Amino acid sequence: MIKQITNRFYADYLMPSRLFEYERLLKMAIDKGYLHITLSDYFEKLLAGVDLGYCFLHRHDIDTDVRTARKMFEIEKKLGVKSSYYFRLNTLDFDLMREINDYGSDVGYHYEELSQFCKDNNISNPSLIKSRIQEIENIFFDNYSRIENKCGFKIKSVASHGDFVNRKLGMPNHEFMTRELMKKCNIKFECYDDRLLQSFSVILSDTHYPLFYRPSNPFNAIEERYKVIYLLSHPRHWSASPIENTIDNIIRIKEGIKFNFFK
Repeated sequence: MIKQITNRFYADYLMPSRLFEYERLLKMAIDKGYLHITLSDYFEKLLAGVDLGYCFLHRHDIDTDVRTARKMFEIEKKLGVKSSYYFRLNTLDFDLMREINDYGSDVGYHYEELSQFCKDNNISNPSLIKSRIQEIENIFFDNYSRIENKCGFKIKSVASHGDFVNRKLGMPNHEFMTRELMKKCNIKFECYDDRLLQSFSVILSDTHYPLFYRPSNPFNAIEERYKVIYLLSHPRHWSASPIENTIDNIIRIKEGIKFNFFK
């Protein structure tokens, strides 16, 4: 436990930026002939049966730290790389979102209405959630429509956020995401669509210090010539951001206590 705490403290407050490593990763993929393409473009080609060859697909979930997200975007622009960014309600940065869209990368909504509804209504019983799914769908529709209208462009896809409440309930945030709701919003796909996931040769994610990646290293995946590499990243794991991390940690502790998470 002490080791976990010290590692978390270092990652949140002392860890030097790893963005040089991010740039090195992108350059390596380019040098090895990988196509960097947005998830929306990839999904369209996938449904059309188009073989794109070797692809490096990068999804950024902006859970916190918009500042580092912008730096990652600047690196991608310098290298001519396209990727996909998903913003939560508490990380919406409409200026950055418009810049990303204008450049040709994806902007999506990283939604969490189900877990937030449980927090707001003190619900910890999965059966109670199912009886209120329509309320959750309505909240999602209002949030999605407001974000899209404020952005001024079409948001093509969404990705559900993972929260400790979801793990406690055994129910993901995309539990309520039906094809009917997606059609109503004109959403092309959800990032946990089986058609997408089953098309990837390897699925990787960044993670906290000192591991950095799981289940394996994306540099190795490139060297091993996986055809379609899918990397999920979070700005928090690439650079310390003391103020934002402190705020986020306090919120998570308060919510954890409220839901008896530590009992």
